[in-house]
Amino acid sequence: MRKLVVTQYISLDGVIEDPVGMENSGLGDWTGPFTRGPEGERLKQEELDAASSLLLGRRTYDAFAAVWPHVTDSAFADQINALPKHVASTTLTSAEWQGTSILAGDALAAIAALKDGTGGDILVYGSLKLVHGLQHAGLVDAYNLMVYPVALGAGGRLFADGARSTLSLTEAQTLGDGIQWLRYEVKH
Repeated sequence: MRKLVVTQYISLDGVIEDPVGMENSGLGDWTGPFTRGPEGERLKQEELDAASSLLLGRRTYDAFAAVWPHVTDSAFADQINALPKHVASTTLTSAEWQGTSILAGDALAAIAALKDGTGGDILVYGSLKLVHGLQHAGLVDAYNLMVYPVALGAGGRLFADGARSTLSLTEAQTLGDGIQWLRYEVKH
């Protein structure tokens, strides 16, 4: 059985919405003034190395597909472009990014079936609405969080109202500029 791992940039008060200013939320590029350093880069690479596919919501897919296929001088880009990608969407009808499949209809059932397969982790980037659905369905196995030392006070939060999980901290490291790397396993 494969693990479904949610990976997020998050503020101290739990906000994950718009960490790089893509949604004009007024929060700006709140991760921009910080550097996670070489250790943070290593952790993000290890996260990608452990993945055998990506799971994205429609908006995150659109943002990633607009950038990653055009990056040609990066081993990270080569790796993310080569991975199979699954998009949970009721509105996307075709996907131009190589290796992308669309999970239409009952996306949660399709995701549960993906988890029953073999291979490495299924990595979930961004996609707040999707993450909330995965939480309510009990499909999340782990969280990899880069916690930035800011409190934003408003915005979409990692855990949906009513979502309940018991988490076990399995890894914690301090990175550059006070960023915390936290890995939690979900106790099912």
